[in-house]
Amino acid sequence: MAGAGAAGRRVRVDMHVHTSGSFDCVSDPERVVETAAARGIDWVCITDHNEIEAALRLKERYPGRVIVGEEVKTAEGVDIIGLFLTERIPKGTPARETCERIRAQGGIVYIPHPYAGGKGGSGRILLEIGDLVDAMEGFNARIHFRRLNEKAVRWAEEHGVPVGAGSDAHSLAEVGRAYVEVPAFDDSPRGFLEALRDGVIHGRLSSWAVHLFSTYAKVKKRWAGRTP
Repeated sequence: MAGAGAAGRRVRVDMHVHTSGSFDCVSDPERVVETAAARGIDWVCITDHNEIEAALRLKERYPGRVIVGEEVKTAEGVDIIGLFLTERIPKGTPARETCERIRAQGGIVYIPHPYAGGKGGSGRILLEIGDLVDAMEGFNARIHFRRLNEKAVRWAEEHGVPVGAGSDAHSLAEVGRAYVEVPAFDDSPRGFLEALRDGVIHGRLSSWAVHLFSTYAKVKKRWAGRTP
């Protein structure tokens, strides 16, 4: 397994990665995992929007390298990531229920970009779900204002939850731009969460231009879905 090894070994995990399973990404799923490996990333959390199909397929093909996740757009319009999922959670599920469904599967409730406007709700949703948060995204390479990432880290420290990091890649060029380095862990929610408590965040902010990849993907898929 890529994530297990000798005592003292540390591994790199990009905890927020999209594939063509997301409505705003056209990256080939297999190429995402291979690109991550080529860049020294040992594990990738595949967190497609409101879908887990590609993640499940990749998990089977690349054991010990992929964690199945889903970035759920809740009824409140705020994103919540579930990690180590086995079942998809429908888009539009209320935030608190989303967290409860993640935990019912034995998964990890991971909050991405909590202080971003819109998709993060500027932190307001934490008042409702704070007691159910297992881990916080402390660095998102697509959050261009450093203070928003820093606020997430402070919240995590104040509430005693570990922090992670991810590229939020919507293109192959972005994969691995942010990751958390942790002790090698067994492929389980408990094992990963324990490792995350000894994690070190690494990352570089992506250019504003990366959002063009998402726009391109959305337009391409919209046109591809049109009937003549």
